[in-house]
Amino acid sequence: QTSVPLLQSCIDGDLPFGKRLLETGCDPNIRDNRGRTGLHLAAARGNVDICRLLHKFGADLLATDYQGNTALHLCGHVDTIQFLVSNGLKIDICNHNGSTPLVLAKRRGVNKDAIRLLEGLEEQEVKGFNRGPHSKLETMQMADSESAMESHSLLNPNLQSSEGVLSSFRTTWQEFVEDLGFWRVLLLLVVIALLSLGIAYYVSGVLPFSTSQLELVH
Repeated sequence: QTSVPLLQSCIDGDLPFGKRLLETGCDPNIRDNRGRTGLHLAAARGNVDICRLLHKFGADLLATDYQGNTALHLCGHVDTIQFLVSNGLKIDICNHNGSTPLVLAKRRGVNKDAIRLLEGLEEQEVKGFNRGPHSKLETMQMADSESAMESHSLLNPNLQSSEGVLSSFRTTWQEFVEDLGFWRVLLLLVVIALLSLGIAYYVSGVLPFSTSQLELVH
C-alpha cells in the first residue's frame, strides 16, 4: 500500500484511474520511499497494461530503485518480461549487489515459464544477439581498457585472485544482511561472540570469575 495515487493504481492494476492521473499531468516517474517507480510496482505484479500505459506517457524504463533494481529485476511474468526487454531493458544488467534479473527471479521462486524465458534471453545476451552496436570510438576505448586490464592481471595474478574472492565475499555478505536485516545480523553476531567466549572458557578451564570471587558471591 502507498499514499501516492498513481503508485497505488500500478499496484492494483487500475488502468482507467492510472490513465486519468497521467492525463492530468501526474509524473510517470514518481517514486515511493524505496525508490521504486510505478513501472517497478506494475512489473512486479505482472500488470503489463499499466507498464505499457506508463511507457506511453514517458516513464523511464531504465529507472532503478535505491538498490539498483530495474523493473525487470522485480518482474516474474512472461508477458511483462517480453514487454520490458523488447523496449530496451538489458537482461544482464546487475543491481548494487551484483544480481541479474534471472538471479533474483530464481531466488523468489517465480513460475518456471518466466525462468525459462529469462534463461533463454540471458543466453542470447551472452552470444551477443541482444547487444546494440558500438561506435568505432567506443570499440577502441573498450579494446584499450581490456588490454590494460589484461596486462595488469598478468603482472599481478595473485592480486586478481584476491580481488575476486574479496568481491564475491562482499556481495554474499551484502545479500545476507539485506535478506536478514541489519539488527538481526547484529544480534546474531553478538550471540555468536558470547557462545565463542563460553566455549573458550570451557575448553581452557579459565572462568571469567576466580574461585575467591565465586565464594564471595555465595
